[in-house]
Amino acid sequence: MAKKLQLIRNIGIAAHIDAGKTTVTERILYFSGKSYKIGEVHDGTAVMDYLVEEQARGITITSAATTLSWKDYTVNLIDTPGHVDFTIEVERSLRVLDGAVAVFCAVGGVEAQSETVWNQASRYNVPRLCFINKMDRLGADFEMVLGEIRDRLGATPVAIQLPMGAGGDYRGQIDLIEQRAMFYESAEIAMELKVGDIPPEYADAVEIARHDMIESVAEADDELMDKYVHEEPISAADIKSAIRRAVVADRIHPVLCGSALKNMGVRVLLDAICDYLPSPLDVPAVRGIEGSGSHTHDGQPERLVERTADPDESFSALVFKIAADLHGDLYYLRIYSGSVKAGTRVFNPIRQKKEIVSRIWEMHAKQRIRRDRADAGDIVAVVGPKASLTGDTLCDSHHPIILEKIKFAKPVISMSIEPASAAEKDRLADALATLRREDPTFRTEMDRETGQLLISGMGELHLEIIKNKLMRDMGVSVRVGTPRVAYRETITAVTEAEGRFIRQTGGRGQYGVVVLKIEPTSAATRAETGDDESPVIFINKIIGGAIPKEYISAVKQGVTDEATSGPLGGYSMTGITVTLLDGKHHPVDSSELAFSRAGAMAFAAAVKNATPVFLEPIMRLEVSVPENNLGAVTGDLNSRRTEITTMEHRKNYCKLIAEAPLAEMFGYATILRSLTQGRGTYVMEPMTYKVVPADVAGKLT
Repeated sequence: MAKKLQLIRNIGIAAHIDAGKTTVTERILYFSGKSYKIGEVHDGTAVMDYLVEEQARGITITSAATTLSWKDYTVNLIDTPGHVDFTIEVERSLRVLDGAVAVFCAVGGVEAQSETVWNQASRYNVPRLCFINKMDRLGADFEMVLGEIRDRLGATPVAIQLPMGAGGDYRGQIDLIEQRAMFYESAEIAMELKVGDIPPEYADAVEIARHDMIESVAEADDELMDKYVHEEPISAADIKSAIRRAVVADRIHPVLCGSALKNMGVRVLLDAICDYLPSPLDVPAVRGIEGSGSHTHDGQPERLVERTADPDESFSALVFKIAADLHGDLYYLRIYSGSVKAGTRVFNPIRQKKEIVSRIWEMHAKQRIRRDRADAGDIVAVVGPKASLTGDTLCDSHHPIILEKIKFAKPVISMSIEPASAAEKDRLADALATLRREDPTFRTEMDRETGQLLISGMGELHLEIIKNKLMRDMGVSVRVGTPRVAYRETITAVTEAEGRFIRQTGGRGQYGVVVLKIEPTSAATRAETGDDESPVIFINKIIGGAIPKEYISAVKQGVTDEATSGPLGGYSMTGITVTLLDGKHHPVDSSELAFSRAGAMAFAAAVKNATPVFLEPIMRLEVSVPENNLGAVTGDLNSRRTEITTMEHRKNYCKLIAEAPLAEMFGYATILRSLTQGRGTYVMEPMTYKVVPADVAGKLT
């Protein structure tokens, strides 16, 4: 079994939009024999882009999983979206993968979403290979992209190949390890890969590049360094072994090149995936919390435990994706330890529910292959669970464990939605519940002031896709409003206030008095409390029993509920630290309700005196424009309250990196096309929240 696990690769393909991820994936499927013809993104025939919306738009919206064989290896591969609106798909995929291939465009280089997915992979310590794609395009520059990977991503790229030519002259690549050239004489399907001697004109460049490669790898691997400093002979096998050790330790990032569209370099990339990326046995054991609540079944506090990739261990798996299906929702699992058979029961320690795994599927995009069991190291989809959500753990009920959850970004844009008729009301509620289960970055809420139902997401495209899913795929007729910004509210001063909820109605009354201090949350407070996410941090400083312990959580709940609607515009509040200082209780009349209301009243009173302000989402904007349109584009950006932070010149184009208020960017795609005769492109991603200027804030109240 260890040998089988050593031959498994769980990998993802991730990159900026239009870098060629899906094209790379389609070639991998073809050359591995998984598909009999090559699907094309531009024709809408890509196997992995199987949704109607994906085929119509030519982009990847949802991550698609497949399992394929290459030589003696089994590769579980996930193709992820490049558009920032669907970054959750990348996040949850990287959470469960052992390795990744980062694809870069040889012309565009490191782009906005390249940085996002790279940072996501770094957060989960995922080892990576780099593939510089589109070497056949005019303007392709291998060295430029190599430098950007190093400088902009803070990575340690090590070129293990050199391209032969670029643009229309691109002929193939040189393997620096084996010192051989790989030629592609035509771009026909299933063309022969010809291996030959290195052309004389590349001899000097290869010698320098190979020396640099060995030196870089030796710096990351002690074994190779020992041979290098003692000037012992270093074989190709020595280099490969050292690269593998350094990649598994995430110390270096080997760089390959090619043109996926013309089938160049993909088979060599598959070899590198198997040679250098880790197996489930190479990555550290997964860690989690033993037990299923605040205490284990024997009353002892919970403790951290590890589970190794061993089929004989207790079963543990993470639900990383849920896909709605007519025949029962598909729950995508990464199995970390143990095994599970179809028809068995498993335990969800977070929901405290037992779930049944009725069927197990090996996925190939939308196609399925039935399996009787799945083991540690596998990525499969199962049918049967009902209560589980994305990020939940499924495990053996006798050995419960809670694995680290997946962190989801918060929505930045919302719009109103309503059923086209009263008859559609229940169907809309069911459909929205299904979409929330599928996509944790999609939220729904009721506007307290207008009574409208709001749907929220990561961008205009995200909400448009949601609307189309509702109307076309689910058959629900809806009316939607125009997108609007998801503002927040916060405070800028420190204040204290008392909340008194005292009611006497003849019998038992209600009595709760609470004194709170509120202040803006500082970095020191987040570090001290270990809470870097909660919008409101609650600190209890009650001493002497002024408020009995059983009512403290009620005070916190009252504060949390009140913070969902700020005093300025009813937006949720964030960045606030609440300290419970004092209070009073009554031995008979006090209750959780009384202290919950008193907490809410104290918080509301304190907020009014703490100089509340609006916060707006600020986006990281990257615009690529022809140089002769630069003036018009920068002038337009300045009129949108945008702060340009970086300007990079590349041949006839200029890349602008800026911080832009989301409120000013609606409809920007049309404006940019108009200013650049259709030649300009841009991408945006959520960056942070900042205080809204006073003149703009006046229009929001």
